[in-house]
Amino acid sequence: MASGLEQSGTGKSPNPSYVKNPHLDLMKEDFLYHFDLGTATHDLPAMFGDVKFVCVGGSSSRMKSFIQFIAGELKLGDPKDEYPNICAGTDRFAMYKVGPVLSVSHGMGVPSIAIMLHELIKLLHHARCSDVTLLRLGTSGGIGLEPGTVVITRQAVDGSFVPQFEQVILGKKVLRSTALDETLAEELLQCGKQLNDFETVIGDTMCTLDFYEGQARLDGAFCSYSEEDKRRYLNEAYRAGVRNIEMESTVFGAMCKMSGLQGAVVCVTLLDRLQGDQMTSSHDLLLGYQLRPQRLVGSYIKKKLNAV
Repeated sequence: MASGLEQSGTGKSPNPSYVKNPHLDLMKEDFLYHFDLGTATHDLPAMFGDVKFVCVGGSSSRMKSFIQFIAGELKLGDPKDEYPNICAGTDRFAMYKVGPVLSVSHGMGVPSIAIMLHELIKLLHHARCSDVTLLRLGTSGGIGLEPGTVVITRQAVDGSFVPQFEQVILGKKVLRSTALDETLAEELLQCGKQLNDFETVIGDTMCTLDFYEGQARLDGAFCSYSEEDKRRYLNEAYRAGVRNIEMESTVFGAMCKMSGLQGAVVCVTLLDRLQGDQMTSSHDLLLGYQLRPQRLVGSYIKKKLNAV
């Protein structure tokens, strides 16, 4: 049987406790294996205590590009400089830092980002960080939107358009809320309007466990439905408020909710799934689209830091 939808407050406090695990207090050392960082081997407060913005994305190269971009935007370094990978001791994730901004890769899909977020939230806890904003920058398939549109997620929904993340824990299904911070979403939307360089919208994001059948594609190795079935499903998703599809947002929303971190998902659409399944735009055009989330998030970070 599934438990009731878990809730958690998001009120800020001077010294927030992002972790909700009493067992951590009993451990002499906490080794963050997939980051190759540990409480006994690294001075985490000295390394990360000033972090206020954590930006995460699937690709390690994209997150390296983002830290170079934000260094230039904040005038904290030369975008052409080489920024060291803090997690160079492991090949699972990559991590870069400049000033109060941390940039971390999370791989592809719910399991990969969930592992990263567990260790990231513990890292913020051990570093005694406060008032941190967590932003996921990514790519997605749009529904009824022009390619290149940036979607800010209102809430993440599963393949049945329900705003929940389901996980099996000790043999039981646990359902967790995936609602994201509405104020943060509106602030990001205003930044998009001020940039006035590409379309930015707020909508629901559907998170799937698969790139092919889970997203109603017709071009996978297996397919048991018709093109008419696919179109009917995607139109139903659009009517339910879904504007894009990716593979990480439900667990991202759930873990932001549980930890009390202010979070947002900002993804550019690379194609309109109502028009096809494969990306036919040129390589250069797709690269340009992928820069849009970082430009929007960079604008937001600059605005917040200038207001301090």
